[in-house]
Amino acid sequence: MKISIPIRPRRNRVSESVRDMVREHSLKSSDLIMPLFVIDGQNQRQPVESMPGIDRLSTDLIVEKCRKLFDLSVPAVVLFPALEESCKDPLASESYNEKGLYHRTLRAIKEAVPGLTVITDVAMDPYSSDGHDGVVSEQGKIVNDQTLPILAKMAVSQAKCGADIIAPSDMMDGRVGIIREALDEEGFTDVGILAYSAKYASAYYGPFRDALDSAPKHGDKKTYQMDPANVREAIREVTLDIEEGADMVMVKPGLPYLDVIRAVSEISEVPVAVYNVSGEYAMIKAAGLKGWIDYQQVVMETMIGFKRAGADLILTYHAEEVAGWLK
Repeated sequence: MKISIPIRPRRNRVSESVRDMVREHSLKSSDLIMPLFVIDGQNQRQPVESMPGIDRLSTDLIVEKCRKLFDLSVPAVVLFPALEESCKDPLASESYNEKGLYHRTLRAIKEAVPGLTVITDVAMDPYSSDGHDGVVSEQGKIVNDQTLPILAKMAVSQAKCGADIIAPSDMMDGRVGIIREALDEEGFTDVGILAYSAKYASAYYGPFRDALDSAPKHGDKKTYQMDPANVREAIREVTLDIEEGADMVMVKPGLPYLDVIRAVSEISEVPVAVYNVSGEYAMIKAAGLKGWIDYQQVVMETMIGFKRAGADLILTYHAEEVAGWLK
């Protein structure tokens, strides 16, 4: 029996070279940003148990890691501090201590690898004895407007120590505008802002909070981080942050929020980043170590999924591995 098939899409899949020619989305090392955790001391490496393959590193080892990432053509890192409890207080005063661990590490990275873009986290939780991203009132409420001057002071102090891009992750209302104004007043008009615009109150952050010991001491973050059920709210948050001066916006987490990435990318006037968070990393890594999945193929499929959804930039703990595979 003769079968007539007028259209054969498989012709565009017939060989690797043809598939390369017609591929709609691609992944490059320059799409990647590597998160790093810094600890005090010298030649210190502390594995994060819930994130196999990821370590907390002292400043000297962070610098070595940054050199390696730059050689792999990863253009940027984002830095987070893992501090002792003695460095924390209710108003996160260590967050703007220019002689402290975080700021010393910023200067060390920029001196050693000046071509690497360093993105800094602006939020109170790593420095707060309460573990929240904002000031906590006596009644246990996260106070928005009292938090903003602290965030602005933190951002300016980071810019003074070499930060290229400030990334407020706190989700306080109005913080992008306050930070932009503070940076401009201090002459840091070239320092960019990557706003965590659509940051959800997610269970996927667990391993990250283990890494920094930054979980809230009481309550949760649902009064300032977003409800996982909402998409229109993400559009509103992104629009407000762009109006306030954000140079880039972010959706966090990644894999459960591909629809949000798509929705944001369709309306954003600025580049869109996604944070492939610690819980997503841990699940894929654990399954790979068990031999239940082809780890490399699943990671690469995940990365291209973010690009296909509309992400321009990907913050991922897989960045070093992916850049190595691409190279």
